Amino acid sequence: MEARQILDTWVHAVRAGELDSVVGMYAEESVLLPTFSPHRVATEGGLRKYFSALFAREALGVELHEESLRIIPVGATTATLIGIYSFSFAVDGSVLTFPSRFTFVIDTSRQAPILHHHSSQVPRTLE
Repeated sequence: MEARQILDTWVHAVRAGELDSVVGMYAEESVLLPTFSPHRVATEGGLRKYFSALFAREALGVELHEESLRIIPVGATTATLIGIYSFSFAVDGSVLTFPSRFTFVIDTSRQAPILHHHSSQVPRTLE
């Protein structure tokens, strides 16, 4: 699978709330620095807990900002993907949107290609 296909698969699985599919994309030694938690996640159990909580949110969605995406080849089968996506879900009856920056380090030759994933909400500017 190509780097872009891996990202698209992840986005689709998150939108669909497919816990096993999402967790299965992360390599055993992977680290997730998640959008909605201050704690790093480095175990399958941790991934399941984090994504279960995210998938429990009503009206969950994620949209990739296409113009922000950069794919940087690092090696023959590794790449870094950088960009912005927006999560959305209901909070107290209103659907809110959370623009977030992401970095994925992936190995396209692996069954579980995500080696590292960092995601953080885009901060408000001081201007």
